[in-house]
Amino acid sequence: MSIRAVFVVGLAIVCGLSAAVGMNRLRRKERVLEQMETTPVVVAAAAVARGTMISLGDLTIRDWPTEMIPEGVLTDVDEAVDRAAIVPIAVGEPLLETKLADRDAGRGLAALIPKGMRAYTIQATRVASNVAGFILPGNRVDVLLTLRGTRDDGTGGGSTTTLLQAVEILAVDQNLDAPADNKSNPNELRSVTLLVTPDQAAVLDLGQSVGTLTLSLRNPQDSEDAAPRPATLADIRFHQELPSPGSVPGEEGSPAAEPSKPTTFGIVTLRGAHRGQVNVAGSP
Repeated sequence: MSIRAVFVVGLAIVCGLSAAVGMNRLRRKERVLEQMETTPVVVAAAAVARGTMISLGDLTIRDWPTEMIPEGVLTDVDEAVDRAAIVPIAVGEPLLETKLADRDAGRGLAALIPKGMRAYTIQATRVASNVAGFILPGNRVDVLLTLRGTRDDGTGGGSTTTLLQAVEILAVDQNLDAPADNKSNPNELRSVTLLVTPDQAAVLDLGQSVGTLTLSLRNPQDSEDAAPRPATLADIRFHQELPSPGSVPGEEGSPAAEPSKPTTFGIVTLRGAHRGQVNVAGSP
């Protein structure tokens, strides 16, 4: 046999063995699934966006391994129909009670607001453009308030204070869900809606009336309260960062300061018709 014929035969044998092994594994998996106890649960037949009302066509029933059923999963499609999704739901994902709003909560933004909380919208272009359009629904931000003052009020003419920390963004403009590219156009942003308590809503309303509100973006895992100091123009007008360790002459690890050389000053003296000069050493 030629080398080519041997190669073709060998390739056919390898492909046949691979197919046999694959079919064997598939049949073994099917037998395992047949032996496992399953329970019918409600899963998404189509992707459901955040804030969207779920219809019957978005759902289907699928057998799920009983031991792997998550807590709070729905088992009847009627329990999910006409309820809004609080979070995005992917195709094939089991529907959980915690991912759906109450049936009487309606649709849209109102369905995403938990009981006892409020949605407050900041109307300002600068709010969103301050972080170059990277603010998206679901992010957490700190809210900063900038006030103008006078030079004699202790601030030097203005101040910025952190009003709220780790506040969740419900919507950017009219969008309840993040865009596919995870970035918004800062030139098109006009408003940001925040999820706050009633007291925080009052603070935001007053701050927006007397000053300028801006946002600083947080890491999603960072929910701890910081202790930021208010910044004033009086503090930063002549502000300069301290030098790094070792850069100050005389400190350990820095070059020693060279001793200054004395400077000699000449003093002219007059005694009658006689003129003289005296040299005196002094510091520069």
